[in-house]
Formats: sequence, C-alpha cells, structure tokens
Amino acid sequence: MIITDTHTHLYSEAFDEDRHDVINRAIAAGISRFFIPAIDSTYTESMLKLESDYPENMFLMAGLHPTHVKENYKAELQHVETMLAQRSFYAVGEIGIDLYWDTSTLTIQQEAFKHQIKLAKQYKLPIVIHCRESFDEIFEILEQEKGDDLFGIFHCFSGDIKQAHQVISYNMKLGIGGVATFKNGKIDQFLNQIDLKHIVLETDSPYLAPAPYRGKRNESAYITKVLEKLAEIYNVTEEHIASVTTQNSKEIFNI
Repeated sequence: MIITDTHTHLYSEAFDEDRHDVINRAIAAGISRFFIPAIDSTYTESMLKLESDYPENMFLMAGLHPTHVKENYKAELQHVETMLAQRSFYAVGEIGIDLYWDTSTLTIQQEAFKHQIKLAKQYKLPIVIHCRESFDEIFEILEQEKGDDLFGIFHCFSGDIKQAHQVISYNMKLGIGGVATFKNGKIDQFLNQIDLKHIVLETDSPYLAPAPYRGKRNESAYITKVLEKLAEIYNVTEEHIASVTTQNSKEIFNI
C-alpha cells in the first residue's frame, strides 16, 4: 500500500530535533511520497537539503505563501521565478489568500496569487492553494483564470459541499487532512457525496494534527488516521483510499 502525503512542511523548524526519525516513521507506515510546499526564500536551502537526503521520496514545490506576502513580496516573487527557471519543481505552491492573520495585505496577496498562477501556467505545473477566510476572494481569481491550463489542489479544504463542487469545477482536487477527523470539522458530513477521484490526502504537518493527536505537533505518519477516517466515511478499505488518492496525486503532479 503506497500512501501519498501531498502537503507536508518537513523542513520546518518543528522537526529540527528529530526530522529523520519523523520521516522514517512515516516511511515505515507506508507513506513513501511527500510533496513539499514552499513558504518563502528563507526555507529554500532546507527544502533542497531535504530532497538531497531523500531523493526518492521528496517532491518540491516553488512558491510564496500568502502569509509571507509582505513589503518585499516582489523580491520574493523574483526568487520563485529564478527557482522555476533553474530546475524542475512539481507544483507552484503553496499560494493563495489568507485573511485570518492580516487583511491589510489583501491587494498584494491578490497580485502575488495571480502572478504565481501565471508562472504555473507558463511551466505547465499544478498550483497548490492556501485558503483561509478567503473563499470568495480566491474563487474570484480562479474564475478569471479557469481553463485547461489551470489545475491543482485546494489544500486543507474546510468548506461546505457547494464550495467543494466549485473547487472541483476549477480542475482542483480537494486536499483532505486532519480536519476530516475533527468533531466540529463538518466536512466528514458530506465527503461521501464527493467522488473519491477528486480527493488527495495531506497532513500539513507540523500543523493540523488529526484526532487523537489534535493540538500536538503533526507528522506525516499521522496521515494513517486520515486514511482510517476516509475509509469509514466512504465505507471502503483503507487500501482502496490509499490507491485512489495516490493515483490522483500522480495525475496532478505528473509523477
């Protein structure tokens, strides 16, 4: 059984003390494919080292995270452009809009999001979207950009069924992680109405640990709890969930 974690920040400082143990635990649990979203240029070196240490398992993205769209965002976007021109990446991400932490940067977040969508189209890559309290703002841009050359993953989906169908209409898979296991997560109430072909698994580790680890540091091995929950929701085997979601990830990332 091959399990794919489509979104994990394994280069995060949260793993500095035991990164290799965390990765080995995940591999031992059957997770052999890890897709690594970018945050900003300060993490590039540690992302590249992660890939160098585990070349068969780590698949890197390039991008500027919306919470890191600050005064220097144009220089950061230039860094993204430079990285994409220098070597191969599997996606442009994570990108999007976050209005939870700071609404004052909305205009430049929108600009950065649109710019990176254009880069993804230029390189024929998927995008991985970060959305927090910004469904309407993100849908507005996706509506403008939609087409055969726009595709990817709506990371950490936590919306309702109407929003899920709208996400799918833009050629996006739903990134499902720990939220599916939360008592108040709500998505577990309608997920079985969404065809599994639209779903990929993720952890967003070290964030959003699933039950029973909620509130603790998340790690990729805990994706097995998400797998268990989806098997229960869809009334199928865990092997089936792993197989379909890994195949979906291959279609998105082309590997």
